[in-house]
Amino acid sequence: MKEIFSFLLIIFSLGVMAQTKNVEFTKENFPDKVQELKHIYKDIEDGDYYYNNGLGNMEIALEFYLKANRFNPNNALINYKLGLCYIEVKPVEQAIKYFYIAQELDPNVASDFYYNLARAYHLALDFDKAVSLYKQYKRSLKPDELNRLSSELDKKIAECKVGKELIKKPIRVKIENMGGGINSRFPDYGPIINSDESLLYFTSRREGNTGGDKDQQDFEYYEDIYVANYMKNYWGVAKNLGTNVNTYSHDAIIGIAPDGNSILMYKDRNGGDIYISKLAGTKWTKPKPIGKPVNSKYQENSATFSFDGRGLYFVSNRPGGYGEKDIYFSRMDEDGKWSEPINLGATINTKYNEIGVFMLSDGKTLYFSSQGHETMGGYDIFKSVFENGKWTEPVNIGYPINSADNDVFFSVSASGRHGYYSSVRESGMGGQDIYMINFFGPEKNPIFNNEDNLIASREGANLEVSMEKFETIHTTKLTLVKGQILDALSGQPILAQIDLFDNQTGEIIANFESNSVSGKYIVSLPSGKNYGISVRAEDYLFHSENFNIPDTAEFHQIVKNISLKKVEVGNEIALHNIFFDYKKSDLTKESMVELNRLVKLMNQYPTLKIEISGHTDNVGDAEYNQKLSVDRAKS
Repeated sequence: MKEIFSFLLIIFSLGVMAQTKNVEFTKENFPDKVQELKHIYKDIEDGDYYYNNGLGNMEIALEFYLKANRFNPNNALINYKLGLCYIEVKPVEQAIKYFYIAQELDPNVASDFYYNLARAYHLALDFDKAVSLYKQYKRSLKPDELNRLSSELDKKIAECKVGKELIKKPIRVKIENMGGGINSRFPDYGPIINSDESLLYFTSRREGNTGGDKDQQDFEYYEDIYVANYMKNYWGVAKNLGTNVNTYSHDAIIGIAPDGNSILMYKDRNGGDIYISKLAGTKWTKPKPIGKPVNSKYQENSATFSFDGRGLYFVSNRPGGYGEKDIYFSRMDEDGKWSEPINLGATINTKYNEIGVFMLSDGKTLYFSSQGHETMGGYDIFKSVFENGKWTEPVNIGYPINSADNDVFFSVSASGRHGYYSSVRESGMGGQDIYMINFFGPEKNPIFNNEDNLIASREGANLEVSMEKFETIHTTKLTLVKGQILDALSGQPILAQIDLFDNQTGEIIANFESNSVSGKYIVSLPSGKNYGISVRAEDYLFHSENFNIPDTAEFHQIVKNISLKKVEVGNEIALHNIFFDYKKSDLTKESMVELNRLVKLMNQYPTLKIEISGHTDNVGDAEYNQKLSVDRAKS
């Protein structure tokens, strides 16, 4: 967590260290160190090379500049370059220190001096000082420069005003770096958690990637996907997901299916496309493109499934959007084809970039990162809810989750107890790190209502800042149902198809499979509904279950192991989703889904003969109940 710090120590240090003379790297200034000076020239040249070739090289550039600075600490330009490096690699206090040393040595050290000093104060959360310096830089610009940069500077100033309000009302959370088992000194980002929080997938550009090569565009290692297991009370060391998924190029995880049996990936093919890999037992299949019209010749680099696994929210920079990268939605039909993507509109998308989409298990709450809306700097995380046929105005989820730097790829556990996201923090191990959020609040299990190199916004606009839309904390209302599908006699795991439907409407709201090796399944159910679950497998009688989850239910887990019986003489099917009105024998319309499954089974096995028995509760006259049972069986 960034802290607002005192500058007394820095000011004191400047009084001791500041020099009135800027010392250049010349033979005249170092007549006794001519040979060493040649090496310093090379260090400065190498530092410039790495600085100009992307974020992945800032630490290398910093080391070369530090060598030069140790040789000659009184050169204004080297001190200024050190400040520029420390803005990126942190701590930002060091950036401010070196900027002031550079200014003392040469007040005209760089034309953009006040802009970068303002950036440093902005990142340090000293918003008043940052605003003052942004305005000072704006006043120094020539008319043509002012015309080009004015909107960006106005946006920076607006971000500071947002940040100043946000830090007055911090959210009750604890943010923890996930440590060396997950993070590395290289960029680690895009955390994806499965429903029961037992597996964490993420993307890393660390040394030891598949192929061992670096992208020559930014000199970072190519992306690979990693996975870590939760080991009772700690996360295990992350492991590479393997060469069946990872390649010699970019491979980034961007989403996971609700049942955990499919993952969405980004690969830099065809401009950047979304791929899907499925879990076959214990191994992931070779990824395949998700196909058109979701994929295009443009870039699609972030995605999340809807609750039922048949809808897809994704990010694309295709033409026709509101900004460079917009969020779109597409839905899969019964034939497995995706519909033409729909832009989510101007409520969600801005003229800046939106990335890192995540749909909560309630099927209506969307989280995403944006450079627009009311951000306090860089990318901030926002939330919008789909209500009454439209998206609510996005709200900033608040400080200290959001910072003045980039905060992206947010996801939340089904329990609502934890969030996971990527951020650049001074507590980090290097560049982007993955953090876990523990939510606190007045309620028991509170919860508030995955690329490119991430940079702060390049273009801006005059913004009216109205601080009325900051996130509040709410309790999640989900039930996690998990277990195994087993053979009733042998106890062996079974690959089964599982249908989840709304008993009130009869609508099937999700289809998924149990794992072919373990037989395990998992599903999250929003509260306030009566659900039916039907399990079917080849050569087995189907099995149904009924779950009534009140609207007031808090998050809890149900472990339900289901045994399937072979299609054999003497085996019974219990129809748990057949409904009658009180004291009546007429079937309700909600029963049709279950009866249609029975019809399908009988059509599949034409020689199958069944005996139907009905029953009532034990309330009332026995003779009446007997007649009602017979009538219900006949129905």
